[in-house]
Amino acid sequence: MPKVTFVEHNGKRHEIEAEAGQSLLEIAHHNHIALEGACEGSLACSTCHVIVDEAFYDKLDEASENEEDMLDLAWGLTETSRLGCQIILTDELDGLVVTLPAATRNMQVDG
Repeated sequence: MPKVTFVEHNGKRHEIEAEAGQSLLEIAHHNHIALEGACEGSLACSTCHVIVDEAFYDKLDEASENEEDMLDLAWGLTETSRLGCQIILTDELDGLVVTLPAATRNMQVDG
């Protein structure tokens, strides 16, 4: 099974072994990692924003236009930002490292 490492903004690392085919949001929730996902993965918010390690960014499928629209709303956006609900773990992504931003912006609450 492939591994993914979630790095909290304080540097704490969580290395998780997970089944391929799951989104990073699902993996985080199943492992009690604080990745919000207010829209439950329906691509209607940016609260599952993650920063992908540069070594893995080009291995991901390109972001859809809808994902890019939601990323525009994300706090702390970077050149390697993606939504965790849109990254599906594959065997090719074994060793993937993503960093959780220090904050999220939930437009449903923040107005």
